[in-house]
Amino acid sequence: MTTSPVLEMRVALTVADYERLVDLYCRGLGLEPAALWTDNDGRAMLLEMGRATLEIFDEKHAANVDEIEAGERLSGQIRFAFQVPDVDAAVERLVEHGASLIRGPLVTPWGDRNARLQAPDGMQITLFQAPDSQS
Repeated sequence: MTTSPVLEMRVALTVADYERLVDLYCRGLGLEPAALWTDNDGRAMLLEMGRATLEIFDEKHAANVDEIEAGERLSGQIRFAFQVPDVDAAVERLVEHGASLIRGPLVTPWGDRNARLQAPDGMQITLFQAPDSQS
């Protein structure tokens, strides 16, 4: 059995409005904190989100994906993409908790149902539902 040379990927996101982003990711996506660190040195939270992958795009491919999902080139160097079981419900929850809907949901050329949102801190978020989980 082969093991990956990387056992876990973590993205450390530093935000100006901690409470607002905690609300978005915990209540909006329905995640429970796996760990909390609160002391005189500040606050932090660990959210486990299942399997992690790293996508690396060149500028042309990123522009193409942005055009499909958002109608124009919007995302910066980093964009989050979360696979969800029900993209419509996830969009509704995230918008209720502070995200702005940019576009979607729509069926992409690769068959997923995608929606593009923007978090209160400006992070671009793609929500996607795989074809096998669409009704």
